[in-house]
Amino acid sequence: MSEHRMWDSVEDLWAWVDRNGTRPREQELLLAVLKLSEEIGETAQAVIGTLGHNPRKGVTHDWDDVQAELCDVALSALVALRTLTPDAAGVFTAHVEGVRRRSRAAEAGKARPQDGA
Repeated sequence: MSEHRMWDSVEDLWAWVDRNGTRPREQELLLAVLKLSEEIGETAQAVIGTLGHNPRKGVTHDWDDVQAELCDVALSALVALRTLTPDAAGVFTAHVEGVRRRSRAAEAGKARPQDGA
């Protein structure tokens, strides 16, 4: 899926949530952010289930389930961002670029032992 189509999907999902919202805008925003906690919890549950860490339940999930839950986290975050600003794509793109620049600058500033440090 192209980036443009992804943002179209985020916009469609946000519009659907917005049309069906019954609370004041500020509450809808808070609930959109809280939705992230729910999805993160489901991701943790899937990891625990994949590793069979709960002896009572055993293996209940697989890594495909974890991937799906991580996608739900990302999508929920993007819809929450769109709830906060109509320019979610621009805000996200600018933020990612800033993180990329900082990480490259940090990497460039590290001396590697094989480089004579």
